Amino acid sequence: MNIVVIIQARVGSTRLPGKIMKKILGKTVLIHDLDRIKEMKTINKIVVATTDLEEDDIIVKAVKGYDGNIGTYRGSESDVLDRYYKAAKEFNASVIVRITSDCPLIDPNVSDLVVEAFLKNDCDYCCNTLPRTFPHGLDTEVFSLDALERVWEEAKSPYEREHVTPYIREDTNKFRRINVKNNDDLTHLRWTLDYPEDFEFITEIYKRIYPKKKIFYMQDILNVLHAEHWLVEINSKYVNR
Repeated sequence: MNIVVIIQARVGSTRLPGKIMKKILGKTVLIHDLDRIKEMKTINKIVVATTDLEEDDIIVKAVKGYDGNIGTYRGSESDVLDRYYKAAKEFNASVIVRITSDCPLIDPNVSDLVVEAFLKNDCDYCCNTLPRTFPHGLDTEVFSLDALERVWEEAKSPYEREHVTPYIREDTNKFRRINVKNNDDLTHLRWTLDYPEDFEFITEIYKRIYPKKKIFYMQDILNVLHAEHWLVEINSKYVNR
């Protein structure tokens, strides 16, 4: 079994242009993502799937300069589903882990929990967002190549093609799905990167933890927020977006 993390990444972003190449304490958001995902214990390979646009040459260059063992794939800008499927095929994935590149607080332990749940259960798809109980920004989806291939063949709408998994997530009859829940409902916390306020929040978290602990986890962040609850207010207006 070949378990491959495929991270979608592009420079273009309407809400926060160039967000994954913005730097936090000297490293880009993308490299922080990769640092953290490399700590996962359940995976065999990491692949960054970007577009074939010239503006995304910088992503391929950054990944190759960071770690030559991380694969790269280039494909359609708008048909991200096609990009995912062809990347999975090129790297002989039998199980795909989907993580996006705008989550520099991703917790490798949480992502491992989702992979482990997928492996232990007879399912096509496993995630931690149906319903969401973890903070937004720890999102992890795991699915089989067979399921991805079926979605690639059957999904038709631009929305389904752009967002990869709606065809699985929104049809309760076609796929066997399971969800990993957190013990506490933390959906009021937003740890992903879409807006300037998100970048401010994430930077403040890194300033408090990263100098002492390069790889930190959900509980480390919760400890900071317990001590300085005001930090939650930085991007709280976007919690339900």
